[in-house]
Amino acid sequence: MSQGLSLGHVRNGPPCENSRVGYTVFHAGELDWQPHRENDPRLRVGLSDAMTKARANLYRYPPGAVGRRHVDPVQEEVFVVLAGTLTIHMGEDGAVERHELEAGSVLVVQPGTPLQLSNRHDEELRLFIIGAPPERGESRFLERVE
Repeated sequence: MSQGLSLGHVRNGPPCENSRVGYTVFHAGELDWQPHRENDPRLRVGLSDAMTKARANLYRYPPGAVGRRHVDPVQEEVFVVLAGTLTIHMGEDGAVERHELEAGSVLVVQPGTPLQLSNRHDEELRLFIIGAPPERGESRFLERVE
């Protein structure tokens, strides 16, 4: 990860602080992929520490991986499919819709929308997810959609 330099150059190696320019570069070869949580096959790189008005993460979903179905009452979220195909279920009860989003697709989800992300395909799914405002801990978790 590299952080702002006064001339806007990108630097490899440890982060560099510069108060005159505010940016952070995350180089692909330096990303620190970590399990999302214990016993969860998804891998995550947190980008939020470099942000002030939003939260963001990169995710890798192996085939068959399913995220927790939830409702976030505060955060608007944008999902960008970088590789693979995202299967997303949105809605509640009898009104659950399933959508398949291939690489290059973008989905914007408003606060209060129940959703569940999954990889129901044979290749790894890679996502960039950004949400604002950067609130945490307000989500309500729901039963999984099969």
